[in-house]
Amino acid sequence: MPQTPHVERHFTAGEIVRDIVIGMADGLTVPFALAAGLSGAIADTGIVVTAGLAEIAAGAIAMGLGGYLAAKSDADHYAAEERREHQEIREIPREERKEVADIFRGYGIPEEQIGAVVDAISEHPKRWVDFMMRFELGLERPNPKRARTSAAFIAGAYVVGGLIPLAPYMLFHAPGAALWVSVAVTLVALFIFGLVKGRYTGARPLKSALQTTLTGGLAATAAFLIARAIA
Repeated sequence: MPQTPHVERHFTAGEIVRDIVIGMADGLTVPFALAAGLSGAIADTGIVVTAGLAEIAAGAIAMGLGGYLAAKSDADHYAAEERREHQEIREIPREERKEVADIFRGYGIPEEQIGAVVDAISEHPKRWVDFMMRFELGLERPNPKRARTSAAFIAGAYVVGGLIPLAPYMLFHAPGAALWVSVAVTLVALFIFGLVKGRYTGARPLKSALQTTLTGGLAATAAFLIARAIA
């Protein structure tokens, strides 16, 4: 009988999704809170829009820079640990071989087979170091473009997210009407965002949507109350 080829589908863009989630979540809540707080004290929606756009620009830059520095720190940490492993296999190879053997023992490899596996790995210094980085330290080699990519996705998602709650203030002249429309579109955006996030991360879309809406809604409400109290 002909067999259907086995095709595995794995989601491999977790870091990008994480960046988008970080940027979008903050973009949907912080500008909303600022605009909502100002709308209670200022009758001119033009000022609210100007302040909101300024916050979106500043927030996108700050969030993007934070993502860049975080990814750069991960890359620097990996490079430092890699240099240390290279030094250790040169200066204390016996101890490093013991560590490799202990790792395989932890996976239940029979003792009589461990020696040959350790010999095979230790014959190639680069492969040896890669093995120790992954299985001893639990570190994966970072993408060299990760820092720039992270900054771009976080900042871009923040801008997109921030424009959603601010858009009603661009369309309505009455701050009260703009506020309630902003609340509605922000909650809808959070729900849709949760559905999409769940679809791409393998979580149940509806559960993800409800969690995102609830979490984002609570965060936006808390930020709004603080902004309204200050304003």
